[in-house]
Amino acid sequence: MTDPILVVGAGGQVGREVLALAATRGLAARGFDRSAVDIADAVAVRHLLAENPASLLVNAAAYTKVDKAESEPEAARRDNVEGPAVLAAAAAQAGIPLLHLSTDYVFDGAKAGPYRESDPVAPLGVYGRTKLDGEDAVRRATDRHIILRTAWVYGRYGNNFLKTMLRLAAERDELRVVADQIGNPTATPDLAEAILAVALRAATNTAPWGTYHFAGSGATSWHGFADAIVAAAAPVTGRRPRVVAIGTADYPTPARRPANSQLDSGAFAHDFGYHAQDWQARVAEIVPALVGGTATG
Repeated sequence: MTDPILVVGAGGQVGREVLALAATRGLAARGFDRSAVDIADAVAVRHLLAENPASLLVNAAAYTKVDKAESEPEAARRDNVEGPAVLAAAAAQAGIPLLHLSTDYVFDGAKAGPYRESDPVAPLGVYGRTKLDGEDAVRRATDRHIILRTAWVYGRYGNNFLKTMLRLAAERDELRVVADQIGNPTATPDLAEAILAVALRAATNTAPWGTYHFAGSGATSWHGFADAIVAAAAPVTGRRPRVVAIGTADYPTPARRPANSQLDSGAFAHDFGYHAQDWQARVAEIVPALVGGTATG
């Protein structure tokens, strides 16, 4: 790989994990956070790509506040639609392939089993609609793209469900968590591995371009996820609060969420040769490091 990987959204949990993994592999990668480049600014993005030849542009930037998006649709659209459209057009002009991260929220959750790439999309809220529109913008602007839909992302960087549960478990004796929404918790180390697998293929122009699903191996509910997090922390913290199962109706939110967020990652494993580790194994690996004093903001 002669040219580096460029990562926009490098200040977020996925971007930071990609840069950390690339460093351990001896792969050249450069990251740009929100303060360094506004992805919806076409002039700034064209300048960035002109100044930084790359083998792959990774878009890890997004508006991800699912509930707040209902009252901030313009902000969500700017980051999730306008930004990807600008990136894709600039990448095409510069001859750089684009990897764009998307979400399980493009589906309505009515399907009984894991969603495949060919299943009909039907987002339930503003966040999902803007992410879907962003996908379409990427497809229109450049043929050399990978749209990678993922779900329930967590890891050592930034803010995520796992870190929220660890904080609450340290403060409370009981956690009430929704048990009727099912998905695949996806660890950022696995997502970073998947992105680098794409990068290696992109560097030799052998990547099979298109839309793929990539999520953690194994499915659970938010309640099951929380219970595993608490259990993994207990040997270190000495605390084991009760994790009580509740229904979605017991925890109303501004945005509707899919009851089923499972993603079938078989196509990605077949075409790129990587599949995620079991989500429980990743939780058991990440939680002790975080509660043991190596937590990262």
